[in-house]
Amino acid sequence: MIYWPLATDHWPLRLPALARVGGSLVLAAFVVALVGGCGSRARSPVGPLAEPPFVRVPIMGTPRLTAGQLAAWFNGRQPVLPGTYRATVPVETLIVYYLEEGAAEGVTGDVAFVQAVVETGWFRFAGLVGPADNNFAGIGATGRGSQPAAFPDARTGVRAQIQHLRAYADPAAHACTVPPLQNPCVDPRFALVLPKGKAATWNQLGNGNWATASTYASSILRVYADALSASALPALRSAARRLPAPASSARRPRPG
Repeated sequence: MIYWPLATDHWPLRLPALARVGGSLVLAAFVVALVGGCGSRARSPVGPLAEPPFVRVPIMGTPRLTAGQLAAWFNGRQPVLPGTYRATVPVETLIVYYLEEGAAEGVTGDVAFVQAVVETGWFRFAGLVGPADNNFAGIGATGRGSQPAAFPDARTGVRAQIQHLRAYADPAAHACTVPPLQNPCVDPRFALVLPKGKAATWNQLGNGNWATASTYASSILRVYADALSASALPALRSAARRLPAPASSARRPRPG
């Protein structure tokens, strides 16, 4: 069957081609009549498919990706530019730190590593924090004129990030001491997270939790979803849903 697409506000209207009867005038008249009647056609109750939302990803929990999977994804997916990786230890070592420190505090170390990828631009450190700071999550980098935190080595920097995540996610982490922490406190901003446990999921970060950007959580979860996909693990998005149809029939400008 041949289809004739007629664009409307939200969906294409498809018409089966009519058999030629005494020339093409019948088809032309049919199309003109139907298009002319589209003004009274009932509006489609739904709009286009929305981008499916991310499922809830807890900050406290067990990682889904192994060290080998994270390393393979990182080395295979980053834009390959010679000499741009600037962390003070190889990425394979850094990944092990994230998984070990995360396991010690019950934090999802694989997502914490992805957070560091996002924060540092794949460990190129083009922002306020330099590679020698061993600060992989922008701790203390609150704006121009601020003094970001610096740590003596990469493991300590990872530990500080993990402890800071636990402060956000665990209401039982009432103090930066052992206990409740498993390792000595190295997070200089642990006490500033109030109340403890105010962001139990990665989805809740941003909008003042860790970062001001409203897209902070989605930027992390998109990259994490890519890492999962590279290892053939299930996606992070729920089922697609339809947006309500716009109230106005006028065409909206395309976002820039």
